[in-house]
Amino acid sequence: MKTLINYDNPQDIKAFLEMKGFGMQKKFGQNFLINRGIREKQVAALDLKPGLRVWEIGPGLGAVTELILKSGAELTVFEIDKGFASCLRDFFSEYRNFTVVEGDALKTVKSCFLDAEKCGKLPDRLFGNLPYNIASDFIARLTENGIVFEKAVLTVQKEVARRMTAQPGTKDYSYFSVLCQWAYDIKTLCDLGPGFFWPRPHVDSRTVVLDKKALFPETGEFKLALSLAKTIFLNRRKTIKNNILSLARSGENSDSLVSGFLAEIGLNENIRGENLSYKEIINLAEKLSEKI
Repeated sequence: MKTLINYDNPQDIKAFLEMKGFGMQKKFGQNFLINRGIREKQVAALDLKPGLRVWEIGPGLGAVTELILKSGAELTVFEIDKGFASCLRDFFSEYRNFTVVEGDALKTVKSCFLDAEKCGKLPDRLFGNLPYNIASDFIARLTENGIVFEKAVLTVQKEVARRMTAQPGTKDYSYFSVLCQWAYDIKTLCDLGPGFFWPRPHVDSRTVVLDKKALFPETGEFKLALSLAKTIFLNRRKTIKNNILSLARSGENSDSLVSGFLAEIGLNENIRGENLSYKEIINLAEKLSEKI
């Protein structure tokens, strides 16, 4: 490895950036995790073995990239900063199991996933210290498109992590919660205060471990369930009956038909959708598909 950067020393990182003429890009949400022990803990949670295919989002200058490559995994990194991408190619040029994809991960990951699917080389793991400005959008877009990893280790803003695991009826529970819990079993690995990063962010972070649920996304009512969940949370104060009426075909008997349908499946028509778990929403969508 050609870099002499001490990834745990902000002054070393700053000096390297200045030498290269790189400015920190606030629009890219660049913050370096400066604790090797935490980085090692995150990589250990990936449960890596030689030959596994790993994708890393936002590798920066390669502090975690180094650890993943040493495991013998085949690594593809997605980096939006052209200067950082150039450094990564230089730092890790000795590794044949290493690929750099330049560009916005929101745009490049999906196309790369589809290409990998055609070649029968889908990634086994996803790692990312995700920029706070894209984290929820990134996770949601992938999941909505059926792109779900066997295991992912992600560091996100603590508020985003709370929304991922929020329970029905709470203020943090949302469409995003349903989507995440449908796709993954989610557990907290560690919490990270601002002092774990340079520059220091203004928020707390959390690293979460996501394990794919066996039934995602095989359900045939995937798109209907997504539509139902979106409708529920766009109209949080509406009853489930009124939310279904907005999805169902209009007709003079729609009201009574929806009431009858909900009674048939044992669901109170006056309950608000925000009080339904992701399992109840999926089950409702499956039953509803036979009626609309």
